[in-house]
Amino acid sequence: MKKSILYCVLFLSIISLSSFIAHKFYVSIYQINYAQDKKMIQITSRIFYDDLNMVLKKKFNKTTHIGESDESEEDIQLMKKYISDHFLIKVNGKQKSINYLSKEIEANIVICYFKITDVAKIKSLEIENTALFELDSNQQNIIQTTIYNKKQNLLLTPDNVKGLLNH
Repeated sequence: MKKSILYCVLFLSIISLSSFIAHKFYVSIYQINYAQDKKMIQITSRIFYDDLNMVLKKKFNKTTHIGESDESEEDIQLMKKYISDHFLIKVNGKQKSINYLSKEIEANIVICYFKITDVAKIKSLEIENTALFELDSNQQNIIQTTIYNKKQNLLLTPDNVKGLLNH
């Protein structure tokens, strides 16, 4: 009896664990903070680097190694170009230039830091983010903002690529 219960528990454990292994999350997160004293928007993006390398290969027909030991300067330039083509911000109805600062790797995620300067006041923030949508129709880009100490979120999907936040 004890042996059959043990086999049953073992079987259920294997089934449960295999469902976690087979499941892949298609999500990236963008944190946008307004530093009013610096007149600057600070942006942090978190993207799985395997997804980023896949989309760069698809877009530029070149194998990249973002987050890997053989990452090159050209890989970083392609990443910056891709993100700037797919992540757009309008402040008070005007398109703003997003400046890449740096990146770091944490586990299997590439964390990129950006800024938008000379932002005296924010009345509205329009965000368009189509990054990684060409890889999978389940991709979701989560936008978390903190502006004037007010937190707001957007969930952008292939069916809803932009959102508007008023302040």
